[in-house]
Amino acid sequence: MIRSVVFDLGGVLIDWNPRYLYRKLFAGDDAAMEHFLAHVCNNAWNLAQDAGRRWADAIEVLSAEHPQHRPLISAYRERWDEMLNGPIHGTVDVLAELKDRGVPIYALTNWSSETFPIARERYDFLGWFRDILVSGDEKMVKPDPRIYQLLLSRNGLAAAESVFIDDALHNVAGAQAAGMAALHFQSPEKLRSDLAVLGLLKG
Repeated sequence: MIRSVVFDLGGVLIDWNPRYLYRKLFAGDDAAMEHFLAHVCNNAWNLAQDAGRRWADAIEVLSAEHPQHRPLISAYRERWDEMLNGPIHGTVDVLAELKDRGVPIYALTNWSSETFPIARERYDFLGWFRDILVSGDEKMVKPDPRIYQLLLSRNGLAAAESVFIDDALHNVAGAQAAGMAALHFQSPEKLRSDLAVLGLLKG
């Protein structure tokens, strides 16, 4: 029986995407923007900050490799809040229903410890969670099995009684490897249906 629900944040509850910023900086040249996000400020580089690397160090290292792009690289941190496009309202509604039904809710997110406070201040629903484990604070990221185990042990949760929700399949697989039930987030409507099947929401 599933008793607790663990949410990822970015892409599930919060619409975060660097393209919201870089479309402005590249003046609508999507091809150049995509090349920059694939080869300069790419996912692997950003993930290192999620794993605890300081933003100042990250910007200096990458700017040394791509000095012509220093202003664009610096903007990733200086204008980071412009990558937030607001809550994913349908999922927030699901979260509210779980809270109102007394279901214990938690969050496990790959997020820099330096930028997460911006989101925490902006979105009131982040205060609904019993605990939020931020990868940048712990210096490890999903799908490292240790980060799932840390959330479980820190909150006295049984893996088999917890379901984890993420939009990235490799993170879903990581939760399953840790013994948790896991759902691949595709839409708020699909999530609502999946949680109803588990008996956590009314169908």
